[in-house]
Formats: sequence, structure tokens, C-alpha cells
Amino acid sequence: MSSMIFVNIPVRDLAASMAYYKALGFDHNPDFTDETAACIVISDTIFVMVLTHAKFKEFSPLPIPDPKAETQALYALSRDSREAVDAIADAGLKAGGREVRERQDMGFMYSRAVADVDGHVWEYVWMDMNGAPEA
Repeated sequence: MSSMIFVNIPVRDLAASMAYYKALGFDHNPDFTDETAACIVISDTIFVMVLTHAKFKEFSPLPIPDPKAETQALYALSRDSREAVDAIADAGLKAGGREVRERQDMGFMYSRAVADVDGHVWEYVWMDMNGAPEA
């Protein structure tokens, strides 16, 4: 069985978060969605659990930082092309996200970073490993 990843993030408005990720082209799994949480399906092995603050606190006793004021983490998601990077970043901006830095173009790698409606930063990246500099 392939490993799966579940990224759990606290959100202030579950419906707004679900609408944001739907605008990016992602659906949710209704079997793992209720009034406190939603399972956003990124791929067959990648899922984002958007959790209300109350639900998130069931999993961690630590304070929830404000992602609009502090960096909790950066989530990188690969895309198949530069155009796909631009398409998902632009969809995020149209859905209420904000670009948090200039586009990065290193020739073999292209990326954009967009914060979702809660401020969680998603880096969308395309890489041509054949063009990557040798270590």
C-alpha cells in the first residue's frame, strides 16, 4: 500500500475553506466531513483535513498560531507544468487567497506561493529534474 499524507490545518470558517479548495479544483470526501471537519482530496494519497479550531484542539493541546501573522508551515504541492502552477495559483487568488512572495523561476524550477483564506501558505511548484543543477 502506498503511504498517504494527511495535512491537518485549523480553519476559522469551515464552509469558506471548503469553498476555497473547491475553487482550486479539489473535492471533499463526505465520509470524513461533518460540521467540524472536512477531508479535502488532493490526490489518491494526499488529503488536507480542514478542522475547526475546536476540532483541531482535540488533537493538539498547543496554542493555534495565527497563520496570517506567523508561519506555521509551508505546504508544497507539485504540478505537472508551469501553466498548471499558474492555473492553481490564479484560482487561489480568485477564490480569496493572496500571493505571499514573487514568483520564483530558476529555469528548471518554477513556483508561486499563495496563502489560503486562513493564511496557510501553499507553494505550487513545477520542476524539471533533468535540468536541475548537480549537487
